[in-house]
Amino acid sequence: MLGSSLRDICKERTGKRKRASSYDVTGGNRDFLKIYSGDRKTIATINGSGCVTHIWMTMAPLEDGAMEDYLYRKVIIRMFWDNEEKPSVEVPIGDFFGMGHGITKNYSSAPFQMGPESGQALNCVLPMPFAEGARFEIESQATNPIKFYYYIDHELYEESPDTSLRFHATWHRELTQGINSDDVSNAFFEFGGKNTDGKNNYVLLEAEGKGHYIGCNLNIHNLRYTNEWNWYGEGDDMIFIDGAEWPPTIHGTGMEDYFNTAWCPTEEYQSPYFGLLLGGDPNWAGKISTYRYHIEDPIMFDESIKVTIEHGHNNHRSDDYSSTAYWYQTEPHKEFQPLISMKERLPLPDIKAATAEETEEFFNY
Repeated sequence: MLGSSLRDICKERTGKRKRASSYDVTGGNRDFLKIYSGDRKTIATINGSGCVTHIWMTMAPLEDGAMEDYLYRKVIIRMFWDNEEKPSVEVPIGDFFGMGHGITKNYSSAPFQMGPESGQALNCVLPMPFAEGARFEIESQATNPIKFYYYIDHELYEESPDTSLRFHATWHRELTQGINSDDVSNAFFEFGGKNTDGKNNYVLLEAEGKGHYIGCNLNIHNLRYTNEWNWYGEGDDMIFIDGAEWPPTIHGTGMEDYFNTAWCPTEEYQSPYFGLLLGGDPNWAGKISTYRYHIEDPIMFDESIKVTIEHGHNNHRSDDYSSTAYWYQTEPHKEFQPLISMKERLPLPDIKAATAEETEEFFNY
């Protein structure tokens, strides 16, 4: 596969350019699929050898009315390579395209973009090679039917791609369990204690095989409202490669440092490889969304990788974490844990706006 940088774009390419899309095969203008609650539809089956080069998707209500709340957490995208039975990609659709909390927002990174209007045009330009075919599937667990529009642009080749690695993405959500901030000083809660094993860290990815990790988006709902210092991100990133135990192969210095920002940021920022899409409420409470893509600096592994990060220093904080991790690896891959139910995937309500009963109901699912 020839690269697609500006420097390479003038070079002769081989293969056939193709597209699978939702266009109206009758010649009309109903260029969408109707997807109803509970539908699990194959939207593209590609035969032969090739590489997906671009994905564009968007959704709208089938009937007149407003977009359903948290629709982007209720619809799931799956991808299968080379006739595999278990997916290599299984992620809520909004999270796959780079932002969590069941919402969208205009932003641009190198691999993913959400475009106008209000981020509802979902784009991905990561290459996704395959040797014996590819299949794309959409499942709706939304209440109301939707219109689903898409392009899956790809190239077909006479020979297999010059790589054995396949694209993967997985999603994780956890209400982290820390310590009671009322039992200790705020200084100890935020900065005290020592993590000497990493066992209770939040896990973004566990994979087995040979490949390289290319990054993640991480979405946090800081559930602590207080007048004291309330920075959520004092936790270090710790990456264990090829079975390494303590100490980790790669050890960082703080969450904002892993995401290439600094000094407990709240200012929203976008760049090709890192960004802060949501900065949170005052005193860092509320909802945060950030990303880091290792496009120029992938993290290689020969046997396995475990990518983790502390939830607060020494895992002291109890917050709502969700993340999508992306990587390439040889097959077969480690089977994913079953995706949690739609209700379990829904974001927690804003604590200030929610009643005590609503908050308790979400915490007790």
